[in-house]
Amino acid sequence: MSIFHRLCICEGLLFLSLTPSTYAEKLQISSRPSGATIEIDGVAVGTTPFEKDFPGGYFRRTKTVLGARLEHPMVARISLEGYATKEILLSQGPMSWIALNGRHHGEYWLLKTDKFDVDLDPISEVFTGSVMTRLSNHVSADEVSELSLEDLIAKTKPAVVYLRGLDKSGTGFFVTGTGLIATNAHVARNEKTLVILMQDRLQLEATVEHVDADLDIALAKVAGSGFAHLPLADASTVRQGESVIAVGNPGEAMGFSVTKGIISAVGPFPNAGPGTWIQTDAPINPGNSGGPLLNMRGEVVGITTQRLAKKGINGIGFALSAGDLLSVLRKFYGKEAFVAENMSAPTHSGEAPSSTASKPNKKPDSPGVGTVVIPDPPGEIVYVGGTKVGLAPVILTLSTGPHEIIVTCHGHIPRQETITVIKGSSVTFGPVPWCHKQPTEGESTPSQ
Repeated sequence: MSIFHRLCICEGLLFLSLTPSTYAEKLQISSRPSGATIEIDGVAVGTTPFEKDFPGGYFRRTKTVLGARLEHPMVARISLEGYATKEILLSQGPMSWIALNGRHHGEYWLLKTDKFDVDLDPISEVFTGSVMTRLSNHVSADEVSELSLEDLIAKTKPAVVYLRGLDKSGTGFFVTGTGLIATNAHVARNEKTLVILMQDRLQLEATVEHVDADLDIALAKVAGSGFAHLPLADASTVRQGESVIAVGNPGEAMGFSVTKGIISAVGPFPNAGPGTWIQTDAPINPGNSGGPLLNMRGEVVGITTQRLAKKGINGIGFALSAGDLLSVLRKFYGKEAFVAENMSAPTHSGEAPSSTASKPNKKPDSPGVGTVVIPDPPGEIVYVGGTKVGLAPVILTLSTGPHEIIVTCHGHIPRQETITVIKGSSVTFGPVPWCHKQPTEGESTPSQ
């Protein structure tokens, strides 16, 4: 075989191996509604509908060391005025880049698909309800009664939730009765939805609505209303040395557990990131991320975020100030949504406990309310007084008095029951076994 012939064969093989790797393919991103601004890895690249050519090696594995490879994760941020900003992870990885001779050349990522479609949620529909606060110009700490440790835990723990994503988990807490949950950005980032487990074992699904990676704060939303929620205390009200508790779900331990400590320091801490930080000796462990750090009045003073893990160092944990969470919430809520809260010790009068960890001060003649929890069957329609109010699972806030509730059961007999709501009560409607088979002719209908 001549030298010329051998060169032709080699060039042909080189051409065949390079073609799939260098061939450009289009990445497409669309949104409903369209016209949203797209940032990829922090750089504005256009508006939806969006198309851009990327090397074929970004979409599938290349077979030669000469092919193009995506060498980092790729994240898109889609924003439109009047709508909650969405952040989506476009890539999957890392994967090992190994040549045919077995040599390792590093790591690479692949785009999950060539088409992404995003539904944007109107801010007016997502960020509803009111946020309980105590700012520096409101009631002073000395004028607000502290709770006993037992009462504090009983009052606040129902507002804390366990969050689970595809490959990570953490803690969060409700900041409104309309289902808005605060947590850490590193818990929610790159997740479209999160599975939520409440203290009473009720499982719901939350949509991630906002991620602030700089402040490590994320907001997620659950459908429904009447959720127990916690008041937020501005950083200016936090005092060094005051007692605090952290509620969370540390890995390898029992869920919804509590640790206790003091405020060790308050202020900027650039090593942890921007914002105002609270240092505490309350034990903070993986899985606590996103949970509340609470003072003895039941107010959230911070979002537990991290602990200092170095040899010979113990008892140093950090929480991002609730004041930074308030600054994020102000992007979506008007001033009228922030209600001053006066947390006080329980009177032990014998009245049924409230289903919310905090509620706005009411006029003496305001009507009472209670909650009705309808956990299942998932996706079935719920009617109150003949009006459709949502799909199970749902938590309803209803005025005191009798209410006729109907829950459908596809292909079976609906459940119908009149429930009398007592002020401050919480009633669970169910459970599942009442989803009976439809009777055939001549059979009797099971009693409800």
